[in-house]
Formats: sequence, C-alpha cells, structure tokens
Amino acid sequence: MGTAASAFHNSIAAELDGARPSLTPTALLRRAKQRRQIQGMIGVSYVIDAFVLLIYSHAGTIPATIGPTYAACGLFTVACNIVLSETGFTERFTDHYFVTPQAIVGMTILLAFTYIAPQAGVVFLCSLFVVFNFASLRSTPRQTALVWTAMALGLAGLFLLTDKPISMPHGTGLERFATMSVFILTIGRCMFLGMFSNSMRQSLYQSGLKLKEAYRRIEELAELDELTGAYNRRCIMRMLGEEVARARRSGTPCSIALIDLDWFKRINDAFGHPIGDEVLRTFAITMFANIREFDRFGRYGGEEFLLVLPDTFTDGAAQILERLREIVADLDWSAFSAGMRVTISAGVTTLRPNETTDTFLARADGALYTAKARGRNHIASA
Repeated sequence: MGTAASAFHNSIAAELDGARPSLTPTALLRRAKQRRQIQGMIGVSYVIDAFVLLIYSHAGTIPATIGPTYAACGLFTVACNIVLSETGFTERFTDHYFVTPQAIVGMTILLAFTYIAPQAGVVFLCSLFVVFNFASLRSTPRQTALVWTAMALGLAGLFLLTDKPISMPHGTGLERFATMSVFILTIGRCMFLGMFSNSMRQSLYQSGLKLKEAYRRIEELAELDELTGAYNRRCIMRMLGEEVARARRSGTPCSIALIDLDWFKRINDAFGHPIGDEVLRTFAITMFANIREFDRFGRYGGEEFLLVLPDTFTDGAAQILERLREIVADLDWSAFSAGMRVTISAGVTTLRPNETTDTFLARADGALYTAKARGRNHIASA
C-alpha cells in the first residue's frame, strides 16, 4: 500500500514540475495527448489564416498561391512536431513541448510571409498574438523573454531594414470583410486559448490536490501499524516523548499503560495466525472506540500495546484500564472460533518528577509483569 502511494506521488510530482525521471506509462500518454491537442489547435489556426488569405486572393489583393503555400508551411511544421512527439524524441528534453523552438519557427513563418505578401500583412502580424498565446500555455519566464526578444528582433528587421508597405486592406467590400474576419478570428482564438489555459490550470490544481492527498496518505502510512491501524512503535514513542515534555512544562500528570493480550501465542497456535491477526485488529478497534479523544494508543510490539493518558493520575488511569479490561473480556470472541476467549493484562503508572521516558516505561513494564503474575486478566499499578 505504501509502495502504491509512493508510485502515485512520484508520477504526479513529475507531472507538476515537468521533470523527466521515471514517468509512468499513464503520465507519458497524458503528456503525449496534451501535445497532440496543442498541435491540433496550431494546425487549425494555420488553416483559419489560410482561409482568410484565400478571401484576400479572391479580392485580388494577393496572389492565389499565398494561402495554400502558407498553410503548407504551417502544417508541415505541425506534422514534424507530431512525429517528434509520437516517437518519444521530445521526452528527452525538460521542455518536452518544445515551446521556444515552436514559437520561433511560427514567428519566422509569419514574418517571412509578411515580407512576401505585405499587402495582407495584417493577417500575419495579428497571428503573432496567437503564437504568443500558444507559447504562454507552457512557457517559463526565461522562455517568454527569449521568444519576445526573437520577435522584437524580427519585427525590427522587417520594419527598419525593409521598405515593404505592410498593409491592412480595406479598399473594397470584400477586403473590408476579410480584414474584419482577421480581427474577429484572432480575438476568438486568443479567447479560446485563454479558456484552454484555464482548463489546464484547473487540471494542474486537481493534480496538486491529489499530490497533497498522496503526501497525507504516505505520512499516515508511515505512522500507522499496517495490521491494527494503531500508531506504530516509532510514532507512539514520539507521542509519549511529546506528552512527557508537555506534562513537565505545565505541571500536569501523565500516565501510561502497557497492555498485553493474555496467552496470545496460544491463540495463534490453536486457531492460526489469520485468526490471531483478526484478534489484534478487533482489539485495536475496541480500544479506539473506548478511549478518550486526546489519549494516544499504539502498538508497542507483537501483542503489546502502549496507551498514553494525558492529564490523568494513577487512580484515574487504573479505572480507565479496568473498564477497558472488562469491555475486552465481555466481547463475543467465539464469533472468530468456538470456545475462544481473549483477555488483557496491563501495567499502569504515572510520570514522576524528572523521570526519563525509559524509566517511565520500565515501571509500567514492571507493573505489567505484576498483573501477569496475579494470573492475568488483571490491571496492576506501579
């Protein structure tokens, strides 16, 4: 169970930080699917621009070959990116989306066609906003700065080093319709990408919640005894140390009880270890159901358990243990096997001034042996 939680934690953590180590097949498929989605949207964007260019060509603004050539260049880059993704090549890199290369290639195509067909330059310049929106889906601050610098240099070269008359056609009704379509479709794509980005953030947020739950579960598994669900020895000893320190600071009493299931080895020998395990689980459940909310109960080892009783003197602790002893003895253990009877013995003691935890436990252990010497099914106080 702990291994499963660890594997789940590793896969989600890797998804969140974009790291490359040992992703699960499911995580790899999820990443590949996301890349396909993004490439699909980029391809559709090129087709949309090509459609507008065809309207301009029909209006006589640009040659008829511009639109198909532009679409062919864009879709060729999309196909190359899909091949690199599907073959697993992109998984070799931390930036498995190839944000910077894709953005720079896209900007190069747009600036090149602005130079080739400046009469419809508005199409390509508006599409730069779409390129940046795509890049922003997965880019880091460093990648954003790099892409912005490349765009600034490209635009500087286009506007300052050439005298191309970059236009926004509006001379005829068809040209005005095409130019209107450029702005409508550009804004629409940017809005769609914003919604897609929000969906990705929601997915990331859900993954973060799953990661927190995995951490919580891992911590819980690290503290609990796998068989009984009680705190394990390491955890109950830490809690005992904390309660001892608190009792010393506040001057309040603190009692403990070492509890042993009587003749447990005989139960295992007579009824089998699976039944013995069920006895331990049932005993632990019974204890949790009948102790106070602030008491601490853990498996000390084997069939021995430690109960920490804060703010409790010896007499009160002995009364609590006597009640628990009666509850355990009165359970219908024959439900597990005919003739079965389970009882407990316990040694109870209260912390003394300046006493160490080891001495505290040793006195409780001594009281437990006294209870056993009295014939078991007894509570003894040190």
